[in-house]
Amino acid sequence: MIRSLRVRLMLAATMLAVLFMLALLPAMQGAFSLALQDSIEQRLASDVTTLISAARVENGRLVMPSQLPDERFNLTDFRLLGYIYDRDGKLVWRSKATQEEQINYKPRYDGLGNEFARIRESNGQEFFVYDVEVKLLGGKSAAFSIVALQPVREYETTLEGLRENLYLGFGAALLVLLALLWIGLTWGLKALRRLSQELDEIEGGTRESLTEKHPRELLRLTGSLNRLLLSERQQRSRYRDSLDDLAHSLKTPLAVLQGVSEDMAQRPQERDQAWVLQSQIERMSQQISYQLQRASLRKSGLVRHQVRLQPVLKSLCDTLDKVYRDKHVRVTFDLPEHCYVPIEQGALLEMLGNLLENAYRLCLGEVRVSVRESLAGVELCVEDDGPGVPLDQRARILERGERLDAQHPGQGIGLAVVKDIIESYNARLALGDSPMGGAAFRIHFPAV
Repeated sequence: MIRSLRVRLMLAATMLAVLFMLALLPAMQGAFSLALQDSIEQRLASDVTTLISAARVENGRLVMPSQLPDERFNLTDFRLLGYIYDRDGKLVWRSKATQEEQINYKPRYDGLGNEFARIRESNGQEFFVYDVEVKLLGGKSAAFSIVALQPVREYETTLEGLRENLYLGFGAALLVLLALLWIGLTWGLKALRRLSQELDEIEGGTRESLTEKHPRELLRLTGSLNRLLLSERQQRSRYRDSLDDLAHSLKTPLAVLQGVSEDMAQRPQERDQAWVLQSQIERMSQQISYQLQRASLRKSGLVRHQVRLQPVLKSLCDTLDKVYRDKHVRVTFDLPEHCYVPIEQGALLEMLGNLLENAYRLCLGEVRVSVRESLAGVELCVEDDGPGVPLDQRARILERGERLDAQHPGQGIGLAVVKDIIESYNARLALGDSPMGGAAFRIHFPAV
């Protein structure tokens, strides 16, 4: 399937041009043929007029001069054939060039005066014939048929040459036309390329809306896209505000329930009920946190973000260094200085925050973050020198609420949120072993 609009238009224009030329060629050949036959007829009529002007009648007999005014009749090697027949169809004179020709032509006497026709001899030769009946010659009453002939092969040779020139001319015209069409389409499609560039800038976050500097035919499209972009931004803003309001409104009732459960736990007879209540409160809190984070970090439908990775990593590591200051974790970066990842900044902070917090918490003392860029995309890897993750547990820890480390507080939703974020950006998460001895979380972002 051809996906280029310009190539499609060029192919369609080429087909139309070729069909038009194929239809035009026979018409032009027919017009050339008629024009050439008219020219032959006029020339033969002129030759007959020359013969008529030179002929005279003496004593009832036709007399022709030895040298005719038109030198072509006097040369044996010139293909100008002239004949004169009497009333009975008997040949009474022939030009010198006819000595080598045996033509069985019979003149007609039908009173039409003259005739232009095409005849074929028994040997296959064809001739154009111009026959004129003359009843008064040299001021005396006499009837003769004066005939001039020309071989058809000369006409066919000329017509073949014209046909070849037509093919060459039409071929050259087609090439010039296609070149002009390509230039015209390139110029005409500049507006679409400019629109595409603006959309790329919007996806990259450097532009908020499309300009109105586009052809009139595209203004309806750009206006609709601008309204869609504005609606999306407003919707996302309302969505996040609603989530913040929901989170804030749920904190107070959950805190009240938590206080009630703690009071109940102080009474031995209600300790079992208190434990059930606390477990349900914790489960509710876990579900609410997971769903709020999952919903608030969804990828935008139109905007494609590009976030510089190094400042985000340094900010997160500075914070985690303070949290785990007694552990003295050494973090190394193996990434280009100007490395960008195709993800929203808030989602990147949440994703890396969870991965780095796990690495800091479980490592023995070293964490490494590396990036590999290729034509296939960007691969981000977070690894540590900790105990790693057993092979049979790797799928389980990516499920929400599942944790291998039960010695530290937490709800077990961090890696599940990471997985959701990665999948929402069409990326892939792979959990493997690190050369450092611990776990290696590899995220592959496809090329855009």
